[in-house]
Amino acid sequence: MKNINLAVLGTGVIANEMAVALKKNGKNIYAVGNRTHEKAVIFAEKYGIGKVYADYNEMFTDPDVDVIYITTPHNTHLNFMKKAIENGKHILVEKSITLNSDELNEALALAEEKGVIVGEAMTIFHMPIYKKLRKILESGALGKVNLITMNFGSFKEYNMSNRFFNRNLAGGAMLDIGVYALSFIRWFMDSKPDQLLSQVKQAPTKVDEQAGLLLTNAEGQMAAVMLSLHSKQPKRGMVSCEKGYIEVMEYPRAWEAKITYTDSGKTELIKAGENADALAYELADMEKAINGDPSCMHLDYTKDVMDMMTEFRKSWGFTYPEEEK
Repeated sequence: MKNINLAVLGTGVIANEMAVALKKNGKNIYAVGNRTHEKAVIFAEKYGIGKVYADYNEMFTDPDVDVIYITTPHNTHLNFMKKAIENGKHILVEKSITLNSDELNEALALAEEKGVIVGEAMTIFHMPIYKKLRKILESGALGKVNLITMNFGSFKEYNMSNRFFNRNLAGGAMLDIGVYALSFIRWFMDSKPDQLLSQVKQAPTKVDEQAGLLLTNAEGQMAAVMLSLHSKQPKRGMVSCEKGYIEVMEYPRAWEAKITYTDSGKTELIKAGENADALAYELADMEKAINGDPSCMHLDYTKDVMDMMTEFRKSWGFTYPEEEK
């Protein structure tokens, strides 16, 4: 398998987490670029990265770079994605991969033309626990999935200038945390939900602060989601099946799940993978995709989730400045 050279765009929290995860697994980032050069230098020194771009745009044309990991705010993704793709670079893009379905479709059409891999850095599609749970469901041990319930609530200070509530930084619960809940749902459902209902509470900036979502697909599988940015909830997912149910705590980077069997009341703790390796699993699957197995990035699920998020926001009449041009 070909080793890949990874360049990171951005030096925020998630970029640091990727660097730590790779170091833990005996790998390293090849190069880093940031709008503020000094921050890129500090990042490189911290993690022993050999190359720092004086101008971050240089990474898009660097012949030694195979993959660019885009960690900047959601509303900047499309332009960076297009620039990378046009230069023949594979891209791993932090969630949410774009603002809406139109942006994603534009990027994917260009990627198909240029023959490059596009992947969303969505932990749920790559954590070993989810692959193990899918095998259990496919075995028939729990019967058909009927119902999924999801919670995700953060308590963010009511500062309207921070990214969580700032409309100019693509703030709001849907793109920041709702993407996890909907990705979980799509992983366990047989098909994309085609019936969507919701209620939303807006922050003073008009972004979605709190939302309740109901979803149903053609097979009659249903899901309910509660999201909040100013009210703490557990990160809990529950998958109810004919013969039992699965509970997953801390589901964005889960390493274990509890199964309860209906007939006996017996419980079983399933473990796979490590929380600390969450981002390393994403890059490992990206390497597999580049080396001939693009299905492991689950881009079809990424598209389905983006379609749902776009439809929900349209029903709320909520847009970002980039969508109003």
